[in-house]
Amino acid sequence: MRSATVFVALFLFALLFSGALAEEAAKPHPTHQWSNEIPDSKRKNLNLPDGLVHGEFESSSMKLPVGYAIYLPEAYQDETERSFPVVLHLHGGRPGDETKSIRLAPLIDDAIKRGVIQPTIYVFPNGGPMSWYDYPQFVNGSGETVLIEELIPHLKKTYRTREFAIEGFSQGGRGTTRIMLKHPELFVSAAPGGSGYAPEKRVQENDGAESEKVVFASGYNTWDLLDEYAKRADKDALPILLWVGTKGFNYPGNQEYAARLKELGVPFEWIEGEGVDHSAYRMYESQGDAIMQFHQRFFAKP
Repeated sequence: MRSATVFVALFLFALLFSGALAEEAAKPHPTHQWSNEIPDSKRKNLNLPDGLVHGEFESSSMKLPVGYAIYLPEAYQDETERSFPVVLHLHGGRPGDETKSIRLAPLIDDAIKRGVIQPTIYVFPNGGPMSWYDYPQFVNGSGETVLIEELIPHLKKTYRTREFAIEGFSQGGRGTTRIMLKHPELFVSAAPGGSGYAPEKRVQENDGAESEKVVFASGYNTWDLLDEYAKRADKDALPILLWVGTKGFNYPGNQEYAARLKELGVPFEWIEGEGVDHSAYRMYESQGDAIMQFHQRFFAKP
């Protein structure tokens, strides 16, 4: 009888403990918002082009508005029967905010006006609480799923789009790498920049744990996904570009990842910014034309 009582007590404790974990997992991120307007002060200080606007759609999975910033070239307004290629640029840092990388918009606008690239739509999405990861420990934490299953279909339905390319920097480079390896059929090119492949290696080697407090699903990292991707018969189909500054703290990790790509026979190209630190903006100042032109090689001509 006593053993049965002990068993019941342990069983009830386990239920309470699992309930506490579930309650913990159900908490929202303390600061993340899925929609953030572009502040007037930022628009003025960054000299953002008129073509950069804020968009929003209602998420079917989360039942709340999801924001994104979108740059529409002048030709989009002038040539109303024409469709345009799209580049998704995934911001760095956590948590997500669609205004984090919009300072690149003036450089993109200038490249189009100089004739370096054809008129192209650039979209700056919101990465979610953990920036491009699906992270069920937070309520509404599916950054990757929202991007793939909701934002991209919304863009195709709402705007005159053609081919899609994907790129990102730092945490956005991690997201770009993981997403391109899981969904290569969605993109004509992919360009992860300044990616944190060292933290991704830590996730791989610690069964999903990036740190004591941040734990992802086992196998949900750029290294394991690359090993699986390399087994595909079409592993050479998606054009891949790695771009990174030589003074950036992620430079060694990018070299290591490039070596692994080469070892597995996955083709890729490489652009480095000599003397450039860990900054998407300074990389665009240094090598932006080449980064943008990489995608253009795989877009249809206007």
